[in-house]
Amino acid sequence: MGRRAKSNEGLDTELEDLPAPARWRVWMGRVEAVIFAASSPVSREALARVVGEGCKLENLIDDLRDELKNRPYDLIAVAGGWQLRTRASFGDAIRAASGLTQKRPELTKHEMLVLTAIGFFQPVTRKELTSLFGKEVSRDTIGALRSDGFISAGPRSPQPGAPYTYVTTPAFLEHFGFESLRDLPDMERLEEAGLLSKANLFADIEEPEPSIEDDDASPEMAFEES
Repeated sequence: MGRRAKSNEGLDTELEDLPAPARWRVWMGRVEAVIFAASSPVSREALARVVGEGCKLENLIDDLRDELKNRPYDLIAVAGGWQLRTRASFGDAIRAASGLTQKRPELTKHEMLVLTAIGFFQPVTRKELTSLFGKEVSRDTIGALRSDGFISAGPRSPQPGAPYTYVTTPAFLEHFGFESLRDLPDMERLEEAGLLSKANLFADIEEPEPSIEDDDASPEMAFEES
């Protein structure tokens, strides 16, 4: 029998002493334990450290999902990794047990649309967002989304005055259960519904661009000002 592979402080990942079915069960247990113990989505690279080279993680994840079908939580792909999440139908029970009487305030429809637009067009300035919607996107809206951790300041725009841009964060993907930005709603459907206008974003803007000292020059200023 060949020597067992050792890695990660002596962890036997190959488990060559075990028959294939038992080896698979041990790998499943390890992966579930790692995901269960994590406070954020666990990446493929992290999970690969606890299983053998011949383990196909996608197949193992599928087997875990099958086992969890009758459990109160799901194993989902989110923010580039995997995470266990309680099913929405158990939300009231969890809030009752924890003493919470209200859900977290939900984003307004306008905030959701602004957040979606940032996801599509990032990095994007506040002025570009205003042009996109055909109406003002206020500093209050940007500040609320920053406060929730859904967006952060991106690189300065190459436009005159070099205003800051905004980008979504990993917390945005995690909160909404997106594996990547490819999971965002379809842009054409939003345009057909009259909620966004891609043409407006690229229309000529007659107003002068803000200078570095103006309201888009500092992400902190955009967050603090009302």
